Amino acid sequence: MTTEPPRTYSDGSDVTERTTLFGVRGLPAAWSLSAAAFGGFSLLLPVVPRAIADAGGSDTLAGSVTAVFMLTTVLTQLAMPRLMRAYGHRATLVAGCLFLGPPSLLFVLSMAPAAVLGTSAIRGIGFGMITVASAALVGELAPPRLLGRATGVLGMCIAGSQMVGLPAGLAITERFSPTPVFVLGAVVSSAGLLAAARLPRTRARAAGPATRAPWSMLALPMVCVGAGAIAYGGLTSLLSIAVPDLPVPVALAVLSASTLIGRFGAGALADRVGAGRLLPVGLGLAALAMVPFALVADGRFGAAVLIGAAVCFGLGFGIVQNEALLVAFRRAGTEHIGSASAAWNVGFDAGTGAGSFALGALATASGYPVAFTVAAVAVPALPLLARIAGPSEKPRPST
Repeated sequence: MTTEPPRTYSDGSDVTERTTLFGVRGLPAAWSLSAAAFGGFSLLLPVVPRAIADAGGSDTLAGSVTAVFMLTTVLTQLAMPRLMRAYGHRATLVAGCLFLGPPSLLFVLSMAPAAVLGTSAIRGIGFGMITVASAALVGELAPPRLLGRATGVLGMCIAGSQMVGLPAGLAITERFSPTPVFVLGAVVSSAGLLAAARLPRTRARAAGPATRAPWSMLALPMVCVGAGAIAYGGLTSLLSIAVPDLPVPVALAVLSASTLIGRFGAGALADRVGAGRLLPVGLGLAALAMVPFALVADGRFGAAVLIGAAVCFGLGFGIVQNEALLVAFRRAGTEHIGSASAAWNVGFDAGTGAGSFALGALATASGYPVAFTVAAVAVPALPLLARIAGPSEKPRPST
């Protein structure tokens, strides 16, 4: 057994001396910043495609705006390990809030294709910075024995903000117009700056000059979360269009609440039995849920089945999210926490963008039931292929 040197803040205090989860300095601020960022993100996620459709844009353009957002998000995430080493977590998080929040106001000015795609690209940069830096910071701050619960609370904050933001954005749009949603999204995302001011400065973790991020070892957790995100991207962007007469805002709120339960439950269990054991369960639940979504879109069932599918998918996807992040941290090792966070977030956001675009295009060609059925197959199939093709995990030294 090897012992990891104690992690310290810039003032010399020892993070391992904190005995409770909420007593770890910086964790509440990191959770709050993530909640603000995802709150602003989720407010706009279903509203921008809806506003484009209401303005006469095509389904392809409505899906493309999310795809462009996720494209710049992913490109930014790939650069984040280097940016965090150069500028630190706090500076990158502040920059992320500025890129994500204020540009949302530009949607008020124009719904022209070039304008909405350009604005989405700018906001995607900010979102990419926040997603990687906040998760990496939680991995840096939390002692190993609390890591599962720390990532679980992070997931709860994210899911909780989405539980409010996704239905609220649609409800405000239906009651008034998209304009107040765009303003509120800018304010909520910018509120993360207040949390960023309370973050501690962590000392950079030394790494050997010859070490590189083990990207091949991170492929499996990245594909697992990406497969679930494909279905998630399709649901959040297209469900309100597929079944406009059903209570989609309620279903999205239930989905987010179930995700919250799945993430924290998986994290608490992982601290006891180890990470990764629930991944097959989560993938199975998420895949199974897409079948009733397809049947609802085909007009065979109504609101009760829609809500039940949302519960099942949320639980499964929440489990997958937390388990995949913990597996990524374990496989990368303590010297590559930033790379593990980047890989997980690339999988999540690339999957969300691909799901929104590809399933939107498929729905245009073949209908929403076919699109959701394809997602049901992809959720378990892609991780299985990654498991077969990828390297086996080498046991890492215990800490």
